[in-house]
Amino acid sequence: MSASRPLLCVEQLHFAWPGAAPLFDGLSLQAGPGLTWVCGDEGVGKTTLLALIAGALAPQAGRLEAAGTDRARDPDGYRRQVFWVDPRSTEHDAMPGAGYLEAAARHWPALDEDLLADCVDGFGLDEHLHKPLYMLSTGSRRKLWLCAALASGAPVTLIDQPFAALDTPSIRFLRTCLADAATAGTRAWLVADHEPADLGVPAATVWLPARAG
Repeated sequence: MSASRPLLCVEQLHFAWPGAAPLFDGLSLQAGPGLTWVCGDEGVGKTTLLALIAGALAPQAGRLEAAGTDRARDPDGYRRQVFWVDPRSTEHDAMPGAGYLEAAARHWPALDEDLLADCVDGFGLDEHLHKPLYMLSTGSRRKLWLCAALASGAPVTLIDQPFAALDTPSIRFLRTCLADAATAGTRAWLVADHEPADLGVPAATVWLPARAG
């Protein structure tokens, strides 16, 4: 983790699905500017942890703070500090891609329009932005989420399985973007995957422990 003031603080987080053993029991972590990989085997809670940090799920106990905003005291303000889209979401299916990006710019006012245009071009999405999301392939939908994530300007940005369903040119482009993010020093990026990718730049790694049984 960066020695500078953390942008994300997670303290004594406890979460369990109904009727199941706890996924997290007293989990604490901090993330400063740069890139942090959240890694572990299938089923250890990588996606759940991102959803908890995003405010999409409520923990049974614990404290979450993003860019100085406490989730419990100011939930709406907290969510404005964090970018997160569940890759499985169907919430925006009827919306065209361009409309989704316009809505993202309203929600995250620090969104960089020039960077957004570069990302749309880098992922080859121009020809698909007029289509409603339900018409897009899984890969194209993920590219749309990634464009918004990369350009959002959110102090804490969460990405789940970044390379899933992407074509080779898009993987190359995203690797470059993540390497730039790791060294930019202004935002905290938490990226969940089975293991960290070697981007040729320093990055922290949080390994989630395997579940018993």
